[in-house]
Amino acid sequence: METTKVEVTKLSKKQKPKKSNFYKKESRAAFIFILAPLVGYLAFTLYPFLFSIYASFTAWNGLGSMQFIGIDNYIQLLSDDYFGRSLFNTLFMMMGIPIGLMISMFLAMGLNRKIPGTTTFRVIYYVPVISSLAAISVLWQWAYNGDYGLVNQFLAVIGIDGPNWLQNKDTVKPALMIMAIWKGLGYSMLLYLAALQSVPRIYYEAAELDGANAFQRFKHITWPMVKPVTFFLVITNIIGGAQMFTEVNIMTPTGGPEYSAATVVFYIWQKAFSNLQMGYASSMSVVLGLIIFIVTLIQFKLNDKSSFEID
Repeated sequence: METTKVEVTKLSKKQKPKKSNFYKKESRAAFIFILAPLVGYLAFTLYPFLFSIYASFTAWNGLGSMQFIGIDNYIQLLSDDYFGRSLFNTLFMMMGIPIGLMISMFLAMGLNRKIPGTTTFRVIYYVPVISSLAAISVLWQWAYNGDYGLVNQFLAVIGIDGPNWLQNKDTVKPALMIMAIWKGLGYSMLLYLAALQSVPRIYYEAAELDGANAFQRFKHITWPMVKPVTFFLVITNIIGGAQMFTEVNIMTPTGGPEYSAATVVFYIWQKAFSNLQMGYASSMSVVLGLIIFIVTLIQFKLNDKSSFEID
């Protein structure tokens, strides 16, 4: 009996079920569907990434042959005042991220109420998100003009003599921050609004019956429920803020007075396409990528320790 059982087991292992023609056709179709994004990823993401890492160890003008120079580009970065200044400018302008998220949160809470006109305001706030960044930058450049700009005209009405925003090293970074906050309000607000609308009303009703005030309801119900959205927005805004370029290139083409508005990506672009120092620009790109990776990793670690449950 035991011998028969062993033989049956061996036969069952050898005899695999035959795949139908329909299954094979589905597998081929699935492969074709994933082939396009896979090739796109390999050709336009992975290969440029690996190539830029190699190029960062070379002296290359983008046209001629590459000359391997080891870590000389990275050593030069340590003493490059312009790189340090552009990195500081980038980090400084990222301070607008928490400000923008707070404003977006309060706007979402206001538009979550059942009052007339909320749909219209949602559309108004979202229009800048779908508008061309280049066109918006040109409009804000005009608005910040020191002589006839809309911002200074408004300040003049209330008796304030506004500065030449984009030509003053003390005001150019706040000016760019305000513009970036305004541009991203609609997107963050929409995500917060979706999160708020998914919170069951019974939570708020129970809290009201227990005598919780508005702040307590926000702290113990609203905030825990929108934490996942906040985490997502912080990560994406940090990555986007580190890659800020178009606004600076259009509104301050020279990097601002005393290079006070230049971001890291703007400096990389200048070195790569104006000075034809592709190798050196690649080394800066690698450093920027590492900084973004480390900051994102820290955010994920902090996210793991926090709780999204209602208190």
